[in-house]
Amino acid sequence: MRVFCVHPGPLTYAQIFLRLEPIGLELVAAAARQAGHAVRLIDLQVESERAYFRTIERWQPEVVAFGCNYLANVPEIVDLARATKARFPNVVICVGGHSASFTAEAMIEHGAGAIDCVLKGEGETTIPLLLAAIVAGTALTVVPGAVTPDGAGPAPVFVHSLDEVMPARDLLRHRRKYFVGILDPCASIEFSRGCPWDCSFCSAWTFYGRSYRLVSTEHVVEDLRRIREPGIFVVDDVAFVHQSHALELGEAIARAGIKKRYYLETRGDVLLRNKEVFRFWKSIGLQYIFVGLEAIDEEGLKRYRKRTSLGRNFEALEFARSLGLIVAINLIADPDWDHERFRIVREWGLEVPEVVNLSVNTPYPGTESWLTEERTLTSRDYRLYDIAHAVMPTRLPLAEFYEELVRTQRAFYRKFAGWRAAYTAASTVARQLLRGHPNFLKSLYLLDKLYRPELLLADHGMPVSYEIPLPAGRAAVREPSAAQLYIHPPRGRKGRAIDAATERFVEATRIGRAP
Repeated sequence: MRVFCVHPGPLTYAQIFLRLEPIGLELVAAAARQAGHAVRLIDLQVESERAYFRTIERWQPEVVAFGCNYLANVPEIVDLARATKARFPNVVICVGGHSASFTAEAMIEHGAGAIDCVLKGEGETTIPLLLAAIVAGTALTVVPGAVTPDGAGPAPVFVHSLDEVMPARDLLRHRRKYFVGILDPCASIEFSRGCPWDCSFCSAWTFYGRSYRLVSTEHVVEDLRRIREPGIFVVDDVAFVHQSHALELGEAIARAGIKKRYYLETRGDVLLRNKEVFRFWKSIGLQYIFVGLEAIDEEGLKRYRKRTSLGRNFEALEFARSLGLIVAINLIADPDWDHERFRIVREWGLEVPEVVNLSVNTPYPGTESWLTEERTLTSRDYRLYDIAHAVMPTRLPLAEFYEELVRTQRAFYRKFAGWRAAYTAASTVARQLLRGHPNFLKSLYLLDKLYRPELLLADHGMPVSYEIPLPAGRAAVREPSAAQLYIHPPRGRKGRAIDAATERFVEATRIGRAP
């Protein structure tokens, strides 16, 4: 069977800072190919819809499989599915991915017959089962995690082992188009999957049932050997939770003589707990880390229930500085912020040496806050759920909120990516250009071109074809049930590949809502 895997286009504001390899879809493609099917893959972040339809016309796939990891891509995927079904009515169209899992029933409804199936949960284990059902002509509702116009299948199931498939990187054209900051070009890789914590604003733990699983050292080293790009983005939700695995992995990479530059995301308390790990990884190529502080005051930390203190967060930053790492900090800008709050945050961000990023507090389907947030939503347009827009009432007039947001973010960004910074890093930029890697330089233009308050405001006036349905009883829920929260049911302690000491550390620092 011919299977065409499709990654949707770029999110408007995210493309200023990065464009990432769609490793999740590469894993799904690899699983389909391993099951004996012919597979192609297109990434609409770097290719056109015209190329998409041209491939369908020439190759005539029997199945088109969309990956949907970001909520803001839902309308694009639905529109493409409907246009594809209208032109090629015999093609089976399915959608999978993180955000699709939390909006499966809504996507089936939006598709109005164009989407044959939405697969909830991990795609590597279910795509072969879905394709087998299509070949056999049986009902798709036999497939775990399947949601169809005719009903739903059994609960999603986990991949048996994260070592079962290697990403089908060879299927991805234009590999030189992927970057994050000055890591250009940059591939993506997975060391672990899942998150054992349970922050109220995050859906990683609700998707994976608070599990935490490891990719074997041998598998990672083999994957790294195949990657030609010098930059590596580690896609783990929280990197290096398990100290012994991280050290074993780093030592194996060093023995193999693999030379890469790494970017990863972690927590401040993990950074402090596993100092030896980060020191070692700095010696083998770790250059950038992203730390979600979320707030710079105790009140903000309490609101987001981070279960850490300002002192510990700032201690983590000091340690990262001592290693010579480039650190990016995330802060959550709440719609309730006023001019004074923006001023305080702006002054703090300009005083610290780190890159500071602002994301707007957004209750997403799949997060606990989606069920418990008491504030009303001002929009249910999927496209505005990109952490760049305010979808709850703002204390300031919306235009003023965006003016402050953009002013603050631009001030932070220009510390490192403005023309003065580009001049300082002229040797890096020149080296990239000589090697044919212009992505970082292009990103310098995009901030002022795309990230403007009038454009953010105008986005609220776009015609809306599809709206996110609200869950029953939203905001009245105080203690969401497992059925309301999880895609993959939690398996408790046995679902976390960490030692007893790390488990105690996690339990002492998490919110404590679920198994």
